[in-house]
Amino acid sequence: MKNSSKVILAIVLAGLWISFSEFLRNEFVLKHYWINHYQTMGLTFPSETINGVLWAIWSYILAISIYLISRKFNWLESALISWLMSFVLMWVVIGNMGVLPSQILYSAIPLSLIEVFFASFIIDQITREKVSKIS
Repeated sequence: MKNSSKVILAIVLAGLWISFSEFLRNEFVLKHYWINHYQTMGLTFPSETINGVLWAIWSYILAISIYLISRKFNWLESALISWLMSFVLMWVVIGNMGVLPSQILYSAIPLSLIEVFFASFIIDQITREKVSKIS
């Protein structure tokens, strides 16, 4: 498989994993926290189709970012850097805006770590150069 085909495959699969993980976490595990928190602020939690499309785009931007970071770091370092730059910064921003229900962090932190670490692993396994041994 050509290198560019491997890169595209890795990004597509990692993006699919991230989208799937985001959907499961936010639609089935944490949605009631989001809805209740937004209601206490007199707001409606945004869950229209366009919001799902934007999260899918976000997932692929994250997958591309993980790939780019992985060119300089191993998969574990790439995952940690990517998680800090995507999730931690997002939580700081939405926490600062007052729209982060802090009780979600007990679930969101470990689940988001799994999400990013597995996406980084997918990218690493598909794109890393195999070293052949000469006997």
